[in-house]
Amino acid sequence: MRLGVLDVGSNTVHLLVVDARRGGHPTPMSSTKSALRLAEAIDDSGKLTRKGADKLIATVDEFAKIAVSSGCAELMAFATSAVRDATNSEDVLARVVNETGVNLQVLAGHDESRLTFLAVRRWYGWSAGRIINVDIGGGSLELSNGVDEEPEVALSLPLGAGRLTREWLAEDPPGRRRVGMLRDWLDTELADAAKTVLAAGTPDLAVASSKTFRSLARLTGAAPSGAGPRVKRTLTANGLRQLIAFISRMTTADRAELEGVSAERAPQIVAGALVAEASMRALSIETVDICPWALREGLILRKLDSEADGTALVETPVGDAGRRAAGSRPGGARGGKR
Repeated sequence: MRLGVLDVGSNTVHLLVVDARRGGHPTPMSSTKSALRLAEAIDDSGKLTRKGADKLIATVDEFAKIAVSSGCAELMAFATSAVRDATNSEDVLARVVNETGVNLQVLAGHDESRLTFLAVRRWYGWSAGRIINVDIGGGSLELSNGVDEEPEVALSLPLGAGRLTREWLAEDPPGRRRVGMLRDWLDTELADAAKTVLAAGTPDLAVASSKTFRSLARLTGAAPSGAGPRVKRTLTANGLRQLIAFISRMTTADRAELEGVSAERAPQIVAGALVAEASMRALSIETVDICPWALREGLILRKLDSEADGTALVETPVGDAGRRAAGSRPGGARGGKR
């Protein structure tokens, strides 16, 4: 089956086209991205601006047509923290479906964490034992811990790299004092969450997913993406500390010249590195393995499973009040052209 996965994130809209079947390895066929920076289009009242919504709708419409021309049997369209946090998300989602025909579903943070964990578990297999996974997005940080495919703990915290860049590191380059303040603040914010994650059990393997971690690993000497997804890549706490001392003194333009850092990610890589460092410190992790699979692969795998066993694609029960607060919607993450 050829599937299109449309991921509307805080920074980027990403269409991944894959050939997938239950029990098989999802094979990427094409990847299309657009840096919309939706999180920056949230106004002071918490609403996604008209301009931001217009850009989102135009991009969704364009990418849906690419999915059709690519031969996708179905388009799974979902959004994460930027749309989830917008106070007018219901109106924006209604516009998307009315103007493009795409049913864009919003994932709850808990589901974002648990589906990412599923992808990580499938990548490393049962022999990895208990896994702790850390995933840094533009708007949120996901932490999970478990021995099965369903994690025992799956948390989502509003500590994404883009969010913290806007709130803490507006100067370019960021001042040393602000970097130190953010470090201290992150330690406080992560203390309780880390206790919850570690209470589930000591990990046999610590894993990090997301583009932020892949970029950080590359900057500390890991193999480039051209070496392929199966090359072992790691990131150490010591290497991360040295990297932060280096990149926090650079301007965004200079960071964009570094190998492994795109122009879109250069503004927030310092905040991403600080979140990674604080997460590893809070969880007492010295080294993480970098997993090439994350949320999109987790959604694909869960979809194939759900079609085989008849279960819901996203199973988190959310009441009406919780749904409004979390930005999630009923019906899971299943999307498609109507």
